[in-house]
Amino acid sequence: MIYSLRISSSRIYGLDFLRCLAILFVVFGHGAYLMEWENYMYVNYFLFDGVAIFFVLSGFLIGRILLNLVENPQFSYLHLIDFWLRRWLRTLPNYLLILLILFGLNLLFTNGFQISNYFSYFIFSQNLINKHPDFFPEAWSLSIEEWFYLLTPILLFVGIVVFKINRRWVIFYSILLLLIGSTFIRYSLYAHGEIVDGEAWAKLLSGRVVTRLDSIMYGVIGAVCSKYYRVLWFKFKNALFFVGLLLFLFIKFSPIDYSAIGFFNSVFSFSLISIATLFLLPFLSHLKNGKGLVYKIVTFISLISYPMYLVNLSIVQYWILNIVDWDSMTYFNSYFKVLLSYFLYWLLTIGLAFFIYRYFEKPIMRFRSRLRII
Repeated sequence: MIYSLRISSSRIYGLDFLRCLAILFVVFGHGAYLMEWENYMYVNYFLFDGVAIFFVLSGFLIGRILLNLVENPQFSYLHLIDFWLRRWLRTLPNYLLILLILFGLNLLFTNGFQISNYFSYFIFSQNLINKHPDFFPEAWSLSIEEWFYLLTPILLFVGIVVFKINRRWVIFYSILLLLIGSTFIRYSLYAHGEIVDGEAWAKLLSGRVVTRLDSIMYGVIGAVCSKYYRVLWFKFKNALFFVGLLLFLFIKFSPIDYSAIGFFNSVFSFSLISIATLFLLPFLSHLKNGKGLVYKIVTFISLISYPMYLVNLSIVQYWILNIVDWDSMTYFNSYFKVLLSYFLYWLLTIGLAFFIYRYFEKPIMRFRSRLRII
């Protein structure tokens, strides 16, 4: 299966490696729901916030596209439409496929389920200012990305085309606005005493659009540095990579109690992991190519990472593994049942993701490559 994929020469192996790690962190993390915590806690030592890594990586890659747009002397609304159309063709088909499948399953098997209660998922407003519903929990991060890539180009367009501000200054102001804005909202929630426990932290801070837009903007900062300060970007790549690794270790093993609800954890913890990821990018973006089996596996996982993210929890765990009556399998001991469910979790996640990538996502990407607005 790995060898049947054609690997584009334009791919950057270092960034594929980071994307591969991010999705593995997510899937391993969700795998904790299949085990008792005392048996899974040791795995957690090796896991980091995969979604936060995805945010920065996305900002870095899409940020470079946005920078090329705003540098175009003919920059107009048509460029925005072209950007959004290409962006939505990349993200929406897979998302809508899984969303519609979940709607169908719930209509068939969940009493009282009403699609009308979830229309907000079509415009990604379900967690814009409120906590994300329990339905299709993976969608929380997609809402943040879609709103970021809707609002940021508009900010750039208004600054450059409407107000005729210098392009570099518009980029700087846009970065500053989202960094300060999201951080201030998190501080306000903390200062007003709304973050009272871990559940409130997760619902009011971690999974809302308005509190996490800055996470993607750190990736855009990387795009700006790699484009306009390219010599420095690569000159200090090794030192920054080392500092980034130290920051990740600090986040995981520092004396700061990340489970405690305090000022740092509420306001700046998201920024720290974004900065740590940002510092890895100069080194990793310099690693253009790889070889051997590890390279093929990393690239394969990277290619199917998006459908893996969409199916691993809501489809594989909730709608496939949860319908199995594991307790009735008395001929298996408890450890074997856990191992079997965990093995099936990974097998189904990778298998379904590959199927979606090969037979649904790739044809749409081929169509997108032929589409031109300008």
